[in-house]
Amino acid sequence: FPLLSKCTRLQKLLGSGNDETNDEVHISDIPGGASAFEICAKFCYGMIVTLNAYNVIAARCAAEYLEMHEVVEKGNLIYKIEVFLNTSIFRSWKDSIIVLQTTRSFFPWSEELKVVARCVDCIASKASVDPSKIDWSYTYNRRKLPSENGIDPHWNGVRRQMTVPKDWWVEDLCDLEMDFYKRVIVAIKSKGLISADLIGEALKAYALKWLPAFGRDQVHGCEAARNRSLVETVIWLLPSERGCVPCGFLLKLLKAGTLLEIGETAKRELVKQVGLHLDEATAVDLLLPAPVGENGLYDVGIVQNMVEEFLLQEQSGRTGHLVVEDELSSDERTSTSVSYAAKLAVSKVIDSYLLEIARDPDLPLSRFVDLAEMVPGAARPVHDGLYHAIDMYLK
Repeated sequence: FPLLSKCTRLQKLLGSGNDETNDEVHISDIPGGASAFEICAKFCYGMIVTLNAYNVIAARCAAEYLEMHEVVEKGNLIYKIEVFLNTSIFRSWKDSIIVLQTTRSFFPWSEELKVVARCVDCIASKASVDPSKIDWSYTYNRRKLPSENGIDPHWNGVRRQMTVPKDWWVEDLCDLEMDFYKRVIVAIKSKGLISADLIGEALKAYALKWLPAFGRDQVHGCEAARNRSLVETVIWLLPSERGCVPCGFLLKLLKAGTLLEIGETAKRELVKQVGLHLDEATAVDLLLPAPVGENGLYDVGIVQNMVEEFLLQEQSGRTGHLVVEDELSSDERTSTSVSYAAKLAVSKVIDSYLLEIARDPDLPLSRFVDLAEMVPGAARPVHDGLYHAIDMYLK
């Protein structure tokens, strides 16, 4: 029996039977079910077996279940599948992504066989390749250009070598489920060949695809836990370097996280990230809703925390105050001109924010004053914004 000769597990099951007249063997728990077993059986009987990115993991796990190893017969199915994976699947960007997505249906087999880890490493390695060495057809989701479809009236029939942008892989990875996406991004970061700003771009694309635009009444359904986990995962993956992620995106993430009630650790990390980019914010961006149970329309306390984080970047020994140009020597003023410009920008943002929150009738005076005093007067070349905010508050 060819099936028995290649499958150690079936040999063991038949050998352990007590009833010599009973020829039935029950393997209902075989991964991949009947279709995967059919592939194994066809192989045993020398029939043509077609493997592809969609069924190869089912066949690999089923072959492992049946113990179709080399020790029982040379050139057995496990060996054949491994050759196919290494010479075909893992050489293809598209197939590597498809295979990774199919592994979920075969946990824990696919994890124990290291198939998931190999897919992740393969995808991360390909994403880290120099774009100049990549053919444009290498990508997965890209829409074809008119000239490639033959419908461009100005196309002269000569196919030009297309330049592959450095972010060519970003859209493709957005198809991955969150846990797989996290593992791939971690692997990409560990290889150290992709810039932090490109990692930030990828995280933004993923979050914008999977996070809905929701309000308070939309965060308590069955999707709330998934969205909460997604926000926390994106926060955990954010590059620590300044300038890698737009401040507007960070604040959208913070608004979503607040509504979804993400953990305090994740929230503190995100506030820190916003603080690093506070000079890029607008007053409207900072109008975050007040926590449930608190008076007032806006969360002023969290904005104070952002300002504190911004101040921590460059205190120059003056804790709690912005270093202003008048306090610097000419050499220091030259060397810190960019940071000083950022501080001026933050001053304007805070004054504009004070004007916005001054319209809130439930805003405590202490909150208003404390935030205003975080920016010393010398950092305000013009005080019109602050005076306008005070006037609005008094009205």
